[in-house]
Amino acid sequence: MKFVAVTACPTGIAHTYMAAEALKIKAEELGYDLKVETRGSVGAEDELTPEDIAGADAVIVAADAQVPMDRFNGKKLIEVPVADAIKDPESLFKKASAAPVYGKSLQDSVDEIKSERSSERKGVYKHLMTGVSFMIPFVVAGGLLIAFSFIFGIEAFKEEGTLAAALMTIGGGSAFALMIPILSGYIAFSIADRPGLVPGMVGGMLAASANSGFLGGIIAGFLAGYVAKAIRDNVKLPKSMAGLMPVLVIPVFSTLIVGLVMIYVVGKPVGAINTSMNEFLKSMSGTNSIILGLLLGLMMAFDMGGPINKAAYAFGVSTLVAGATSPIMAAVMAAGMTPPLGIALATTLFSKKFTAQEHEAGKAAWAMGISFITEGAIPFAAADPLRVIPSIMVGSAVTGALSMLFNCGLAVPHGGIFVLFIPNAVSNLAMYIVSIAAGVGATAAMLFVTKKDIA
Repeated sequence: MKFVAVTACPTGIAHTYMAAEALKIKAEELGYDLKVETRGSVGAEDELTPEDIAGADAVIVAADAQVPMDRFNGKKLIEVPVADAIKDPESLFKKASAAPVYGKSLQDSVDEIKSERSSERKGVYKHLMTGVSFMIPFVVAGGLLIAFSFIFGIEAFKEEGTLAAALMTIGGGSAFALMIPILSGYIAFSIADRPGLVPGMVGGMLAASANSGFLGGIIAGFLAGYVAKAIRDNVKLPKSMAGLMPVLVIPVFSTLIVGLVMIYVVGKPVGAINTSMNEFLKSMSGTNSIILGLLLGLMMAFDMGGPINKAAYAFGVSTLVAGATSPIMAAVMAAGMTPPLGIALATTLFSKKFTAQEHEAGKAAWAMGISFITEGAIPFAAADPLRVIPSIMVGSAVTGALSMLFNCGLAVPHGGIFVLFIPNAVSNLAMYIVSIAAGVGATAAMLFVTKKDIA
């Protein structure tokens, strides 16, 4: 076996070199190949090269001082006090051989990238995503409660007084009813802070009542935010009356303006557009529906949780109606599950094409994929975008197109594989599973063809 090691003590004089010598002697006795980097008072000596680290089976860091660690990502590694290398170097070789792989977990990497994306959002996109992020828990809670009502039968909720009816009232009549007001309210909140909440939510309620849907809700949110901000920034009261601004002036006048605009200007035209779009979607069949599924699949995979992915997801959610299944939502969720699952399958079947760290990440990608967390594919795509991104786009396109071809339907907006076990939550369940499996296989096959073996 081949090992690399780093030794360092606080003073960088005696123990650094004693530990290095003890490790070298024991490695020679055991027949191991070892290179030791010492980080003493004179600086790093015998510094480990990327080739040294890549060729090592494991890493031993025996240090009581700061050591650069990022270079060891993907390697088996143990970290111990420098004294341990002097006292019992043999045990360190045994521990290092069985050590876990060092580095960030897949979830840590995904969280970091999502945080970076959030900080990069600006302007209109930032405000829209703020609204969407607050809306999604209402959508998910409502959708799953509606699905639970289907356990008792697809139309059991129509019988008043039953548990199925109660679940439908909670999920469809309450949680779903709050989707558009929450979306509008928090778009306005992102623009104008707290003064935007009241006109935003009222505008969202008016959009929902006018049947103008998500489009009307988005218009109401931006209108409310900028109206509230304009009043806050431009209307100045005497100091003695300044307390009236947040509780009286801004909420009353911003709500009045937004309400009148939504009723007399926006509501009916946008409602007509929304109704026409829904009728058009319902009429889609054959080749047109397959093309739509293919496009949605490409969008879900292209930026893996970015603005294009979120646009496709929001479009899918907008087609959900309480008490009914949506083929578009089904295609969107299936296509969103495919990228991490396809990559996870590839790391399992084609081990020579992935690093040790990617193998560990692949295990986590299984869990993220079945949970409909498309972002599980991001670290793989970031490391090898030219091969990974086309592969996952092909897989998601296949899944989306097949899901629409088979007319699969989904009554909930999230939940991944777990909603498949809820009776009646998915229509044409067998072919829905086939659609996902086909896309996962296509992604894995693409990665097999395009990725080279790791040297």
